[in-house]
Amino acid sequence: MTQKPEPAANAPLLGCIADDFTGATDLASMLVRGGMRTVQLIDVPTSAEPVAADALVVALKSRTIPAADAIAQSLAALAWLKAQGCRQFYFKYCSTFDSTAEGNIGPVAQALMDALGTDFAIACPAFPENGRTVYRGYLFVGDVLLNESGMEKHPLTPMTDPNIVRVLAAQSTVATGLLRYDAIAAGEQPTRDAAAKLRAQGVRLAIADAVSNDDLRTLGRAFAEAPLLTGGSGLAIGLPENFRRAGLLGAGEQAAQLPAVGGRAVVLAGSSSRASQAQVAHWRESRPALRLDPLALAAGEPVVEAALAFFEDHANDTVLLYATAAPEELGAVQAQLGVERAGQLVEGALAAIARELAQRGVRRFVVAGGETSGAVVQALGVTRLRIGAPIDPGVPWTLGDGPQGHLALALKSGNFGGTDFFTRALALQS
Repeated sequence: MTQKPEPAANAPLLGCIADDFTGATDLASMLVRGGMRTVQLIDVPTSAEPVAADALVVALKSRTIPAADAIAQSLAALAWLKAQGCRQFYFKYCSTFDSTAEGNIGPVAQALMDALGTDFAIACPAFPENGRTVYRGYLFVGDVLLNESGMEKHPLTPMTDPNIVRVLAAQSTVATGLLRYDAIAAGEQPTRDAAAKLRAQGVRLAIADAVSNDDLRTLGRAFAEAPLLTGGSGLAIGLPENFRRAGLLGAGEQAAQLPAVGGRAVVLAGSSSRASQAQVAHWRESRPALRLDPLALAAGEPVVEAALAFFEDHANDTVLLYATAAPEELGAVQAQLGVERAGQLVEGALAAIARELAQRGVRRFVVAGGETSGAVVQALGVTRLRIGAPIDPGVPWTLGDGPQGHLALALKSGNFGGTDFFTRALALQS
């Protein structure tokens, strides 16, 4: 079917490309849980120096950029991962399949397939532990369809069609299809047979049903030899065991261990997802918090300076600095400023705050929102992260090195985490 790159001795086993920062951390956490020593790289490294790890995850910020740019960045990441000697490759996107009719999931997946010389790949965003399941090609979030979950109101990638086979077809130039649940439930070989039948029919990208971790493990075993897998972080649940069965991976007991990091902490939230709104509300019940107003930022008011003063005024407590807002409030701001400008103002302000706080001795950052996390990590000058144990499914503590030294970072996708996520995260890194 394809030719795989010839691995170097002790080279990484799995090379991953993620379309946002928190998604990369989510995937890396899954791999660490399976016993793979995992390093997350921020953007494509410029150095060819080998990185010691079982899995490498290159975190891009390509989810909502033009498809041509997303393809170029993803192919650059693939080239770097191939040079590192990786044996298998993984394209990671959100478990809610965040994309538009133009892309970027389909276009990037096709480009990676072409570069790897493969004519078939599955696409499975399912993450049952976080309530994301796929059945008959329809994506559910908890008990509701994707388009009833709040994602239909997403400011950048509104998901109004829960049939992700249709969504993938709309943004792809190759035939798409469905790897149905009945084949997957029957086991590894029936799954392979069903995939072979789809390939014979000309299907090149197939949405794979999955409603449980067992389904994801079946998919992992069935496609253990596939050059490319695409999906959310859940699909990676069975991959470490594939490498272990092949004698390429040890027990991995030390994979999640990170040193403790001292110093002050801060919580920064740019996401306006339902989960983030609940987390902000929970924090505000008993802890200090200050909201950043995008309209004030647009007017040139000293919002960043006020946030830093608020931080210093609460020297004996951890503060939350947030731009999280209810849908109607967010919509009003976006109507006045435009979606892109409103997001850039918030990300820029939170990034500037993070940079200044690091200079003032803050060493622990809890950050909510994929775009916000990307902006903050870049502002802190962090280029790689070691992945630790999970706080909640898909959200681990990580260890990065910035100009000021070791930094502990919890980078949370907007939709992830329990209501008390912020306080529990800090309790685990105190």
